[in-house]
Order: sequence, then C-alpha cells, then structure tokens
Amino acid sequence: MGRVQLFEIRLSHGRVVYSPGEPLAGSVRVCLGAPLPFRAIRVSCTGSCRVSSKANDTAWVAEEGYFNSALSLADKGSLPAGEHNFPFQFLLPATAPTSFEGPFGKIVHQVQATIDTPRFSKDHQCSCVFYILSPLNLNSIPDIEQPNVASTTKKFSYKLVKTGSVILTASTDLRGYVVGQVLRLQADIENQSGKDTGPVVASLLQKVSYKAKRWIYDVRTIAEVEGAGVKAWRQTQWQEQILVPPLPQSALPGCSLIHVDYYLQVSLKAPEASVTLPVFIGNIAVNQAPLSPRPGPGSPPGALSLVVPSAPPQEEAEVEVVAGHSHFADPVSLFKSHSQQPLPATFSPVPGAPEPCPRDSSPASHPLPPALCISTGTTVPYFAEVSGGPVPTPSTLILPPEYSSWGHPYEAPPSYEQSCGPADPGMTPGS
Repeated sequence: MGRVQLFEIRLSHGRVVYSPGEPLAGSVRVCLGAPLPFRAIRVSCTGSCRVSSKANDTAWVAEEGYFNSALSLADKGSLPAGEHNFPFQFLLPATAPTSFEGPFGKIVHQVQATIDTPRFSKDHQCSCVFYILSPLNLNSIPDIEQPNVASTTKKFSYKLVKTGSVILTASTDLRGYVVGQVLRLQADIENQSGKDTGPVVASLLQKVSYKAKRWIYDVRTIAEVEGAGVKAWRQTQWQEQILVPPLPQSALPGCSLIHVDYYLQVSLKAPEASVTLPVFIGNIAVNQAPLSPRPGPGSPPGALSLVVPSAPPQEEAEVEVVAGHSHFADPVSLFKSHSQQPLPATFSPVPGAPEPCPRDSSPASHPLPPALCISTGTTVPYFAEVSGGPVPTPSTLILPPEYSSWGHPYEAPPSYEQSCGPADPGMTPGS
C-alpha cells in the first residue's frame, strides 16, 4: 500500500440530503502508513449547474455557479503515520437549487478535499456528492386547487364528400400534485359525425428545457392510459386516474439553465385531436381538493406569480410514447385498456451518487402501490454509498430513490419505513 492508505470525506450522521440554509458538517479522514509532508490541507463546498449541447456529453457549453466556499484545515507541516480527522462545517445558501441530472445537464452539489503536497509530489484529492432538496409548496401557486379545463373541436372529412367534427374537452381535479398522489382526469367526447373515432389516450409528459447555445427541449412520456373510441353520432364521458410516479419537482427555482415542466395531454388517434393541460409537480401537497370540477377564477391580487408552462414544442421536442393495444367489448363506454407503463431508463446517475440497495419487500407492505421509478432526472436518494442497508435522514420531504437507473427492478422497492430505518452500526456511511 502507498503512504496515503485512506483519504475520504464523511458527512455528519451519514446524511446525504440537505435543505437550503442548513449547516453541512463533516470531517476529512486521512490514514497514513508513513509521515506525509504537506503545504496545505483544504476543503471546499460547491454547487453548480452545467449544460451540454449533446446528450451525455461532458463538453459543457454553459455553466452557472451557486456557491463556492473553502476552508483551510491545516497549514504547512508534516502528518505523522496513523489516522487523522479534520472537522469542517459550511452553511448552505438559502437560494441553492434542488439537485438534478438529465441527459443535457445537471445541478450538482459536492464537498471536495485536497492535500497539497510539496513540489514534485502527487497531490491527493477526494470528493463527496450530497443532495439539496428545496421543497416546492404547491399552495403558493395561484388557483392550484382548481381544476384544469381545455377543449378543442376537430373538423374532418370522410368518405370523400361527407364532413364531421369531434369536440374533445379534458379536465383534471387539481393543477398540482405530489409524488404518490392520484391525478384524476375526465374527458368528454362528442362525435358529431358518422365515423367512429380512434382510441383516446391520456399521457403525463415531462419537458426539461436546457439553455445551451440554444434552448434544447427533452420531452418524455412518463405515464399513459388509453380508452376505447366513440361510435358515430354518440357522446361519452371518460374518467381515468394516473398515479404520479417519483419525479423531479417543477421549475427548479434558483437555476436559470434548466427548467422542468409537466403536462397532461389527452388526444384522439383518429381524427387527430388533442388538448394539453399544464400541471405542477411539487413536494408539499395541496391542502384540499375541490368538490366540483369547474374552472377556477383568476389569480387573486397579491398572489405569488409563477410562470405557467406553455405547451411543449411540437417541432423541436422528441417525445417517446409507449402505446398499448386492447380489444374493447363495449365501443360506447370508455375504460382503461392499460395502466401506467414503465419506460426504458435513459438518464445516467449523478457521478458519485449512491446506488440503491433493493431489499425484500412485498407490495402489500407499501403504503401506496409500487411506484413507477422512471429515469426522468435525479431524485433525492435514501441510501448512502454503503454495501448494506439504508442511511437515515432527518428530512421528511425526500423523494423515493431512482431504482431504474438501468432498467425496471426485478424486486419491489422497499417501503418508506424500511428505507428510513436505522443504519447498521457496523456500516460506514458515505464510504
């Protein structure tokens, strides 16, 4: 073994998730097999966003820094052989954005330590990634408890000379949801023609916008449900539900290079007609849902103004859709032909991010049905980099871990109680 046998950063209590404005404490641990002369031992805490113009490329074309603090742990001298611990503490800024990673950019927060050795000697460095979760309170968004409503009329020709139209109206019970909450949607379809329509499809879409040399839009289908078409000269009402899977929050306040938006798109395949409803994904749920599905009034004076996302661009965005097939017994009444489908993972995990450790857990032990862990951006993990079990964190606003970094899990993920259980004293968090 070399002179430096161990050089690592340990965060206090094995924490990996922090809130803006919180102190971040830890220690730098050095184990030496022989004395080591040094010029300085330093530790820094940084947060930044980097964006590339190509997917999964590290040639960054735009960067944005949020904080960069440094401490000197020891001045020039020599460390004797043995183990040494250097404690440190930083205060995270209140404006730090939530951690995120996508194919074209990422928001990363980390602690780095350096042993600056004399000339002609090799410097030693190590780093530790941590996560910041800045909760989005849905109650701060105007009219968030009101339903979304949108309508469109599609006129078309059939049998060369005959014409007809279809009126499609879609609505949701709320404008914002949290992970694990049920999104209730309703579609009213009036077929004013002598031709049967194609199936109706509702898709929950995520649009991530990256500000590189030009705006890059990554649009993905997160969940999708489908119902039967409508017979000629008939009118029907379709009601469905979508369980909101683990997703990054909307907006990412504090970051100007990456923006996250969500939409519910309800469409008919024939004739082609669709409506798009913007929705918010947050961390603090709406207090109370409305009793009747009617459009909400205008924003009250003095209400917090947030930018409502526009519809995703059709010509620039690349949308991945998983379509289902089924046979309909009753072509008039609409029903679910398939539920939410897991999509292939395409996002890579944060460098240095912990790998989740699946544990035996039956679906019956979950407070909610097994969530769809779509790889649509880094969520705050429950696990530190240990070979065994989970590491407890004091935050109650943690998103579930991303189990499908490379595919759908073969076993059900652990329940919340199991994930947040006490760590094995024999384990070494963060190692």
